[in-house]
Amino acid sequence: MATAKKAAKKSRRTVMYSSGGKKLYAVRSADGKFKDIQQYSRAHAMDIKRGSKAEVTTAVKKVAKTVAAAKKAAPAKKAAAVKAVKKAVATAKRAIKKRIAA
Repeated sequence: MATAKKAAKKSRRTVMYSSGGKKLYAVRSADGKFKDIQQYSRAHAMDIKRGSKAEVTTAVKKVAKTVAAAKKAAPAKKAAAVKAVKKAVATAKRAIKKRIAA
């Protein structure tokens, strides 16, 4: 009988406080040693700035939907449809850029 490989334990953040009273996140490695310690305020700011996969997926779907609607638009409304497509594409680009930068 073959034994299955154990899944790697996910690193977790432990909340601690500095001597100055600031809240800290201490990230431990799988074996329990401290891997990284950072201020909660900085860690939280990076979490907020970083986009999620769900945001990127939603933005891309919105672009596809807007493009499909623009193709069906009457000739008189083409200018508005093109503007909507450009806006949706710009939003998707920002979401993707945020995801890649993180």
